[in-house]
Amino acid sequence: MDSTRPTADQAMVDVDAERFWERHYRTRRTWGTRVNPLLAEIAAPLRSGTALDLGCGAGGDAIWLARQGWHVTAVDISTTAVERVRERARDLGVADQVATEQHDLARSFPSGEFDLVCALYFHTPFPLLRSRVLRTAARALRPDGLLLIVDHGSTAPWSWNQDPDLHYPTPHEVAAELDLDPAHWSVARADMPRRLATGPAGETAAVIDNILLVRRTAG
Repeated sequence: MDSTRPTADQAMVDVDAERFWERHYRTRRTWGTRVNPLLAEIAAPLRSGTALDLGCGAGGDAIWLARQGWHVTAVDISTTAVERVRERARDLGVADQVATEQHDLARSFPSGEFDLVCALYFHTPFPLLRSRVLRTAARALRPDGLLLIVDHGSTAPWSWNQDPDLHYPTPHEVAAELDLDPAHWSVARADMPRRLATGPAGETAAVIDNILLVRRTAG
């Protein structure tokens, strides 16, 4: 028996996940088109190169990177999401710098090597071996490349997950889960800043972000 072939139960989970995120992006037509301020803070001083945006959503981060001179591969499970990113890139004149790919990252991962990989709010209500995906992302870095992981550290009023018992792993807990060889990867930043965020209807709330920035060493 081929152990890599999805079971019937897993195939159903994959279908449900794709439907969930399709519905999510079809009903939220404009929210998410702004760059994440933490990405802008971290990437602005970097020399542009190749970037991978995992779970690109509406494309605010991918488009911003492209307008800063990066060549970006924008990936999402939702067909609607990647189509809208492609359309926005064309409308804003950066279509030649943005490649879009549909991936269920539980099943496939984009090929290539990157100077920057972004996994911003890379959460899902469906089963996903997240640490495995992020380890794959770390291995896709070129020497001196950066993996930026920004996770929720608190529950915003507009979040789809309002579980009061939800545990938000700290950056150090995420780093421990990744279990990357310190001879090849190092933690460049791990902190939990608070900021004022804006939701899909324009509402605002103070939120905590858990930031983990990993660098692949030149060696």
